[in-house]
Amino acid sequence: MGDTMRVGVIGAGAISQVAHLPVLRKLKGVEVAAICDADFPKARALADRFQVESAFDDIEDLLANSELDAVVICTPNHLHEGHVLAALRAGLHVLVEKPLALSTASAQRVVRAAAKKDRVVMVGMNHRYRSDVQIVRSFVQTGELGDVESVRGSWHVFRPSRAMLGWRLKRDLSGGGAMLDLGLSILDLGLWLTGNPKPIRVSATLDRAGRERATEHAGSAFVVLENGACIFVDVTWHHLGEGERFGVGLRGSKGTASISPLKVWKEMHGTPVDVAPTGSVGRENTFSASYRAEWAHFLAAIRGEAKAPDLEEHVALHRVIDAIYKSADDGRDVLL
Repeated sequence: MGDTMRVGVIGAGAISQVAHLPVLRKLKGVEVAAICDADFPKARALADRFQVESAFDDIEDLLANSELDAVVICTPNHLHEGHVLAALRAGLHVLVEKPLALSTASAQRVVRAAAKKDRVVMVGMNHRYRSDVQIVRSFVQTGELGDVESVRGSWHVFRPSRAMLGWRLKRDLSGGGAMLDLGLSILDLGLWLTGNPKPIRVSATLDRAGRERATEHAGSAFVVLENGACIFVDVTWHHLGEGERFGVGLRGSKGTASISPLKVWKEMHGTPVDVAPTGSVGRENTFSASYRAEWAHFLAAIRGEAKAPDLEEHVALHRVIDAIYKSADDGRDVLL
């Protein structure tokens, strides 16, 4: 690996277009060398738009002909495992959009392959890199909020069915609907902010509109952790209201905090006071800033300047997701 890190982009969909490529072209010491998509005209058009030299319609061709150091995988969910394993066989570092895989067993296969090849594999949980999330985590880590007792999160969006990609509506291709698409990020934040205690019980309900193999367009889940804390998640693709709604709240023994909007409440002289730092959020929008910080971490991990997040966290996360779907399917609590 030279002074310039050569990156390949696998998948030319929306997340590549609006998140990864705009960030990558501004990073010093990084060159996007190739873009791959099964739709070659789409890959070529996107390569031309971002001044990328090579375009491919087959991942094996990209891996064989691009002299890359790393790839970012932005393909449909059911392709993630195979694409990560192919990149690892080629000796490359991998940043993969969530989810890492479609099941716990699938995630475990990826973890074993990453360890065997001694390459960085990082899952794109960009919400961890939001400035408001980082601030709340710092309050948790310093103990200023006491023991975290509960985390509650919701993500409500409106996605008309005509705008949804076909694979997202098929459970065998997507792995899940709104709960996997939106709830995974909320669950990850809940576990991460509480220090990754072991989940022990899950209860969930999902709305699949009566179609057995269809993905759910809404759902709620309640996760009990071994330290007595809990996480509650509520998500929907069919939010009817003013704009998208995303928020996470945390209750500790000594205070509370919320994300979007950022608030940190502690008792001072017998009165609740918001002690969140002012002016802590920069002018860059939260979305692009989170992806820029995510890429900075990934690149630093490759260079040995930082430690990548433990992939075992995603195995644990998939155990919870699997339990959520089992709980909803069986109509009962699931013990982990």
